[in-house]
Amino acid sequence: MEQVSILVVDDDREIAELVEIHLISDGYKVFKAYTAKEGLEILERENIKLVILDIMMPGMDGLSMCRAIRETNTVPIIMLSAKSADLDKIIGLSTGADDYVTKPFNPLELTARVKSQLRRYTQFNPGSSQKTEKEIVINHLTINKENHRVTSYGNEVKLTPIEFDILYLLATNPGRVFSTDEIFERVWNEKMYEANNTVMVHIRRLREKIEMDSRNAQIIKTVWGVGYKIEK
Repeated sequence: MEQVSILVVDDDREIAELVEIHLISDGYKVFKAYTAKEGLEILERENIKLVILDIMMPGMDGLSMCRAIRETNTVPIIMLSAKSADLDKIIGLSTGADDYVTKPFNPLELTARVKSQLRRYTQFNPGSSQKTEKEIVINHLTINKENHRVTSYGNEVKLTPIEFDILYLLATNPGRVFSTDEIFERVWNEKMYEANNTVMVHIRRLREKIEMDSRNAQIIKTVWGVGYKIEK
């Protein structure tokens, strides 16, 4: 079986090597880069399945690199940062990252996050060429579970695996209100132990992609003080 390739981008060589050791021990193939430019070049030529990306780097920082990746690629991105404030997490997730881990981190927690993201990405990019379609149509939006294809007003929308999972969760439970904790636990498959804005940021990104006017959402409705829902 072909090894899964992971790209680690961090200007701190010791951290990059620490992450590499743990990923290799779990059977992954690891590519390391110490600048964003070098990382983008590796991503261009190698079949990378996940990126672990430090935010604070000289030259092009991790946020700018994340934006550049998201222009063409839905590969899972896990941000690493020494900053733990909610605002920094929001900024990181807003650029297109799927998850955020603060330094210093437990390598076992990081590898668990890697496995979770890779499972989701594998489901999001099935190798099957089956034509059987299972579609959900809501107003101007069409969601195809078989090929994870979403169209809005007839145009295909590029969603990350987590964005698709949130949208599909709400769309398959029309009328039901999900709290942010419920969405987090169902999509990330882990308990939310502290209040954070992760779900809110992903909902905002989703609205920007599928709504004509994200400030006047017609698909994903906010139920103030409770959570989010898609109407029946």
